[in-house]
Amino acid sequence: MTYWTKEIFHTEKPIIAMCHLRALPGDPGYDKAGGMKAVIKSAREDLLALQEGGVDGVMFSNEFSMPYLLKVKTETTASMARIIGELMPEITVPYGVNVLWDPYASLELAAAVDGKFVREIFSGVYASDFGLWNTNCGEIIRHQHAISAENVKLLFNIVPEAARYLAERDIAEVARSTVFNHLPDALCVSGLTAGTETDSATLKRVKDTVPQTVVFANTGVRLENVEEQLSIADGAVVATTFKYEGVFQNQVDIKRVKSFMDKVKDFRKNY
Repeated sequence: MTYWTKEIFHTEKPIIAMCHLRALPGDPGYDKAGGMKAVIKSAREDLLALQEGGVDGVMFSNEFSMPYLLKVKTETTASMARIIGELMPEITVPYGVNVLWDPYASLELAAAVDGKFVREIFSGVYASDFGLWNTNCGEIIRHQHAISAENVKLLFNIVPEAARYLAERDIAEVARSTVFNHLPDALCVSGLTAGTETDSATLKRVKDTVPQTVVFANTGVRLENVEEQLSIADGAVVATTFKYEGVFQNQVDIKRVKSFMDKVKDFRKNY
């Protein structure tokens, strides 16, 4: 089957690499001494290492805006727009955005910087580390069309990190009803936190339930498990394993990226 991912990424089983932005103005961890120049320098180094390492796409996120907000401040979106705007002449792969954890802001940013996709929590009600996490997918999609972002692909994270459905629901049931009710462009299946492996059995149940829908392994894909994960999923979102020593807080190590992507390319040849 040919999915929309082939049209955008020009390959089967694409690897979307996360470009994690350092803490931004207004965030508790913001480096006031280094300022935005330091944030942009870090983002540029990671972007170029990911691209040279051979990833198929990049997704920019405010990963270090901890603790996260469910409705972000204006300065966060504005800062991300500046960073991506400055980097746009150097971006050579398809890219998207993820403003944690605000689907409205993610779509607004994508519209402003020509992002091709966003990943967010678009549907469901959750008990989470961030409090009660509610959504309104119908309003979000209407906002998408109101700001002329209807061509932006929507990657639905149906297993939110650090959260679970308020009412116990089977993951296959969630996948089936999400696809029927919301027509997502893709479903993302995650582990508990960034860098935590996506359970392969859960991933398989989701894919088997909605075979016509793109399904991404969303966290914890690394050199040791990438073949297993891609044998089930239609692609993967990858971040932590690309960093020095595989540590979430570190910057991207181009050698780790190249080793990973070499294995992915070999897998694609034989799949």
